[in-house]
Amino acid sequence: MPNIRVIRRRIRSVQNTAKVTRAMEMIAASKMRRSQQRLLAGRPYAEMMREVLGHLAAQIGDTGDEVHPLLRRREVKRIEVIHIAPDRGLCGGLNSNLNRAAGRFILDQGAPVSVVAVGKKARDFMVRSARDVRAVFTDLGDRPSLMDSLSISHLVIQDYASGYADEVYVVYGRFVSTVIQRPFIQKLLPVEPAHLESSLVGGYIYEPNTTEVLGSLLPRFVEMQIYHALLEAIGSEQSARMVAMRNATDSANEMIQDLTLLMNKVRQEAITKELLDIVGGAMALEG
Repeated sequence: MPNIRVIRRRIRSVQNTAKVTRAMEMIAASKMRRSQQRLLAGRPYAEMMREVLGHLAAQIGDTGDEVHPLLRRREVKRIEVIHIAPDRGLCGGLNSNLNRAAGRFILDQGAPVSVVAVGKKARDFMVRSARDVRAVFTDLGDRPSLMDSLSISHLVIQDYASGYADEVYVVYGRFVSTVIQRPFIQKLLPVEPAHLESSLVGGYIYEPNTTEVLGSLLPRFVEMQIYHALLEAIGSEQSARMVAMRNATDSANEMIQDLTLLMNKVRQEAITKELLDIVGGAMALEG
């Protein structure tokens, strides 16, 4: 029979755990609101910038102008993957889903892959998998600015322009809703030209010319796409952590209820046994 003292000790331990997970849930919820506002505000800009760059790249191809180094297509001899994952755990299955998606993507490629790991969980997974880790960026914080991501952008731009990498992809958690975060793989470089209809070709006039505008926008485009991927990743992390901590708190409360019921049952059995002993002793004296 379980000891009542041991059960009480377990109940206190689970209650303390529930207090910790509840506090972590509240912290993650407050951070989630801020990160959600930032990523939702930046998403239209990032998508429109990609659309504009696609139109520009299509016009460059039609006019026969000199191709910018970040648009130049080459035979794919090496692929670079920017793998963005959280620095910490306790966020449900987000880390394992991201690592699984990145690992599967790398295995499916027919060319060597080098990895730019952003986040400690991404670094640990790639090192454990014996991948070619080109660079590691950690401790960017919960509210990174564009300046914090420039070192990543400059490395990627330099690698592609110099010919070290022939394609660049970014893997991150895309925020869908508070309870849904999906691993997302996006091709960053080279920029895919848009398929323009005949009525749209020549519909835009760029000054001084298309080539100069494209040369000015392409580095900014890479910087913005990587920064927005960081915002999406942070929003996904905080949402996943809030949901995970809420589930942990609910599980702890259920465990407390089960342990309390068990303690009451054990106490009742002990009382019943003592009463039987008293009644049996009284009957023995009377007999």
